[in-house]
Amino acid sequence: MAEHSARHCCLGWDFSTQQVKVVAVDAELNVFYEDSVHFDRDLPEFRTQGGVHVHEDGLTVTSPVLMWVQALDIILEKMKASGFDFSQVLALSGAGQQHGSVYWKAGANQVLMSLTPDLLLREQLQACFSISDSPVWMDSSTTAQCRQLEATVGGAQALSSLTGSRAYERFTGNQIAKIYQKNPEAYSRTERISLVSSFAASLFLGSYSPIDHSDGSGMNLLQIQDKVWSQACLGACAPGLEEKLGQPVPSCSVVGAISSYFVQRYGFPAGCKVVAFTGDNPASLAGMRLEEGDIAVRLGLSNVFFFFSFLEPHPQHMGQIGPATVSPCHRHSNRDPSCVSSLHRTHLIATKDPWPQTTSATYTTAHGNAGFLSFYFDVMEITPEIIGRHRFNAENHEVSAFPWDVEIRALIEGQFMAKKIHAEGLGYRVMPKTKILATGGASHNKDILQVLADVFGAPVYVIDTANSACVGSAYRAFHGLAAGTNMPFSEVVKLAPNPRLAATPTPGAFQVYEALLQRYAVLEQRVLTQTRRPSE
Repeated sequence: MAEHSARHCCLGWDFSTQQVKVVAVDAELNVFYEDSVHFDRDLPEFRTQGGVHVHEDGLTVTSPVLMWVQALDIILEKMKASGFDFSQVLALSGAGQQHGSVYWKAGANQVLMSLTPDLLLREQLQACFSISDSPVWMDSSTTAQCRQLEATVGGAQALSSLTGSRAYERFTGNQIAKIYQKNPEAYSRTERISLVSSFAASLFLGSYSPIDHSDGSGMNLLQIQDKVWSQACLGACAPGLEEKLGQPVPSCSVVGAISSYFVQRYGFPAGCKVVAFTGDNPASLAGMRLEEGDIAVRLGLSNVFFFFSFLEPHPQHMGQIGPATVSPCHRHSNRDPSCVSSLHRTHLIATKDPWPQTTSATYTTAHGNAGFLSFYFDVMEITPEIIGRHRFNAENHEVSAFPWDVEIRALIEGQFMAKKIHAEGLGYRVMPKTKILATGGASHNKDILQVLADVFGAPVYVIDTANSACVGSAYRAFHGLAAGTNMPFSEVVKLAPNPRLAATPTPGAFQVYEALLQRYAVLEQRVLTQTRRPSE
């Protein structure tokens, strides 16, 4: 934690899968304070692993809502004890793990509006939730609800054209449908349904915060063209759903001033603005200043590739398209998500520190891995929809194992080739000026970044922070201070540190991968056919 003195600043929060994090950024866009609460380590009483509970069916994955509330209590108390000067905070915004949902019990809004500064949030909100364990993005238990939703609107492609993506198990509308079908009493007791992002904003606001357009596009409920709830999708999921969701707002909206609770307990100024919270992935993009043709890659617990489009969106069967978070010029962001890629890397290499073996493997194997290709998905993947480990030799014969160094390169190359195939399926093409901006935990590994540069044939840049969603949220808070002035986001972040060049394409590697991509696409279709779910 850096030494901090009194200076005007904005706070950026991230309610992620494994921890709650915060950064303070001053007017020159320097990060001068960082802190976090790790769920497994700092809140062991909730008995999470990786911040979640995986249920006996292996498909249902949830997190305790009160764990998130208590983590906020802890981090604010730590900041107060450190002498952090909350009176200098001009605005705050934040991010939440995408797709997760929180179910507020009837009467909870009145509790939020009546918080007493003498008690912690956990003590006052413990009876405010009709569902105590929130479904999160790793959940894959709603296949039946997905098929029902697609059937209602005319099929997967029709739903994608309407909402930006086909029905995915983790998407919030399908999770809501499951709760309504399996636990109608809890649904009827629910006054408001929030995403994790708008839930976190509600804590600071002291009343229900609206869902923003960008995070709302990951629900299979929001029409991406006009950014309103789809009546057909709402009706297919649950009755009375529109009232429980509230109306969505632009992602740059100032949703109100901070709750008096935080003014009285911690010393925030009464005029501190709360800017709409959004999803963790779009928040990470906010500080990257992407230009047309650029790609942003979040190499975290999930791998997510983003690119901006200035054109009308053309959603496909795979991937996701949703509204951009920060600028009306960037009309839509295209997202090609995967499920738990860092876990695949870590589990496969199976050491306490996997990256030395990654480095060794990239030095002892050549680009293209002598034609060996693989698919590693220990849980049902999102894009593409594959489960299992499938290895193929240069003759396209499936084999049971690779040598360890071939195995590691095959894993990394396969993840990036899959992303390139599906990005191109959404209409993206690498241009001569294309830059790749990488963030997330694995962006610190230069060998992984080198493979990324070689597969895409474009230079890779990194931003020197591990808390990109927090920093992007703080930048969005500064943008909120300029609300009503029509100041573009690019002007707000012009002082932000420039990305650092981390890897450039190896001469000749791009041609090797272009040839492999055709084989990879054919083998992917073979594996998809083998692993397709019976209901599809």
